[in-house]
Amino acid sequence: MGTEEDTRYEAVRSRDARFDGEFFFAVRTTGIYCRPSCPAVTPKRQNVRYYATAAAAQSSGFRACRRCRPDAVPGSAAWNVRADVVGRAMRLIGDGIVDREGVGGFATRLGYSARQVQRQLTAELGAGPVALARAQRAHTARLLLQTTPLPVTEIAFAAGFASVRQFNDTVREVYARTPTELRADAPERGRAVAGIPLRLAHRGPYRAGPVFDDLARERVDGIEELTGEPGARVFRRTLRLPYGTGIVSVDEAAHEQPGTRAEHRGGWLDARIHLTDLRDLTTAVGRLRRLFDLDADPYAIDERLGADPELAPLVAARPGLRSPGAADAEECAVRAVVGPGEAARLVERYGKRLDAPCGGLDRVFPAPDALVDEDGTLGALARALADGTLRLDPGADRDDAEVVLRALPGMDARTVALIRMRALGDPDVAVPGDDLTGRARGDAWRPWRSYARQHLLVESSQKESGKHRD
Repeated sequence: MGTEEDTRYEAVRSRDARFDGEFFFAVRTTGIYCRPSCPAVTPKRQNVRYYATAAAAQSSGFRACRRCRPDAVPGSAAWNVRADVVGRAMRLIGDGIVDREGVGGFATRLGYSARQVQRQLTAELGAGPVALARAQRAHTARLLLQTTPLPVTEIAFAAGFASVRQFNDTVREVYARTPTELRADAPERGRAVAGIPLRLAHRGPYRAGPVFDDLARERVDGIEELTGEPGARVFRRTLRLPYGTGIVSVDEAAHEQPGTRAEHRGGWLDARIHLTDLRDLTTAVGRLRRLFDLDADPYAIDERLGADPELAPLVAARPGLRSPGAADAEECAVRAVVGPGEAARLVERYGKRLDAPCGGLDRVFPAPDALVDEDGTLGALARALADGTLRLDPGADRDDAEVVLRALPGMDARTVALIRMRALGDPDVAVPGDDLTGRARGDAWRPWRSYARQHLLVESSQKESGKHRD
């Protein structure tokens, strides 16, 4: 049996994109850190060091590779799955909580002291919350420098830095470039376009069609719209964000990452984000990633579900199928309780109007405190969200949230399960009363029952569509 280091070096030697984001490697002789699939010449084994996060590599004095851009790779899929404090912490950092509320507020949300959180993150990841948030700010700064014409001063504060000096020092340390030089390294942008263009990276294959089909079925006028033909659709929606509002668009057509073997291929979805306050960029990107389930590990999911005789042909037909999440967890919970028709009424009655409507998008979904006077389960849910009794943020404890949800008057087990799966991103939910997942044999589909359900739903929907065509 080989060691973990043997496995990692083999991944680096073979440029295996399946491990991108699962770990990073740094080369002692060059002072540079990379993702495993970096196309550069493979370094000698004795010169390689391994890190769990980009922040840990940066804290050890290594600079990001200019060829493979390791800071842009999706993070470890474990943070999307794990329910422990480290997994919850990584999801909160990705949502920008450290920048908005500081380490003290971040630790309070996790239910630990700042010292306990620092110790746990450093022990497992090699970096504490400040270093992890700093790495994220550096990536956001590079993104804005290379995709927008914004002045450097605006970018510094939009990325979350406390001062321009801190911004300049961090960019030079992480990228070995000044902000001006980093901007000059970007390819020509061509004519100016509105919004911030993004590539939302994912690992492995990605089946965009079923995700867009779900979005089409669930669409609520005023806050969401879907245009184009299947295979080339564009999804657009509004977002209520910590500092303002936003409009985001995502293209259905998926792009493959060049330079990797077909069986290890990843890629990205093209997106564009318009924000009233650029400080919301990190949060908006995180929400899109959760909605489109871009941080999943399709290799692990497909391997487990493909071993089941019932699911094997479905997995083979749709490798990389995702289980969609939510762009706004609180909105998702409300919509799960009331259904699409009533959700449209709530948007019309309570939704805040945008200062600058765009096409059919003219409102954002109402905040919970706007719904507290509603009757029944909806009102109870809104009050629990508004007063903090129920938390559905990326760092929320899923079991604690389920306990609160089940205690709300009129809340049924099926709705609780759907909220846990979509709003809280739980990959292992069996929906009560759902005969699709009721056929699961014991633990055969764990820990990916949410994905098993999605396979069965897509198969059932396509069979039904075939009947209608016939």
